[in-house]
Amino acid sequence: MSKLLCVYCSSSDRIDPKFAEAAEQLGRELVARGWGLVYGGGKTGLMGAVARGTKAAGGRVVGVIPEFMKARELAFDEADELLTVITMRERKLLMEARADAFVALPGGFGTLEEIMEILTLRQLDVVKKPCVFYNQDGFYDDLIKLFERMLAEKFFKPSNMDLFRVATGVPDIFTQIEAARGAPAVESKWFQTR
Repeated sequence: MSKLLCVYCSSSDRIDPKFAEAAEQLGRELVARGWGLVYGGGKTGLMGAVARGTKAAGGRVVGVIPEFMKARELAFDEADELLTVITMRERKLLMEARADAFVALPGGFGTLEEIMEILTLRQLDVVKKPCVFYNQDGFYDDLIKLFERMLAEKFFKPSNMDLFRVATGVPDIFTQIEAARGAPAVESKWFQTR
């Protein structure tokens, strides 16, 4: 069975088509590199684009979708495996468990919440899988600046900046996943207070 790349991304159809083009390219690229897709199971926005790109290239698509979204006919029915859950928390847990690596494409609150949970679990050494931000056209520049501010203000340690990688192109996502696999373990999350 192929490795599964967990992709977090927008479900909006109102965004610039360049983001959907990149998502579809990621779907094709992950298949070319021997990966399958695990994602939120939707057919709209970047979610639908990455799933369609994966399927068009002959790849495996595993979708995890809450019942209330499936009821609104938002599911990507062409998925090889479409798992239905009740809550968003169950959805995230299943995606995390099935994934061999994580990538955040541009997105909104949901995308940010999902990738931040993985970073938190990485910081706590619960999750040890690679985590990549796809910084398409500088989309995540301001978030990375916020991380740098958190570091400067000592809200976390320098090693927290090693919990994730940043990719600037679709092929670079896989370069960063491989680079992250060889990264050393991070130091303990907690500061010594005495």
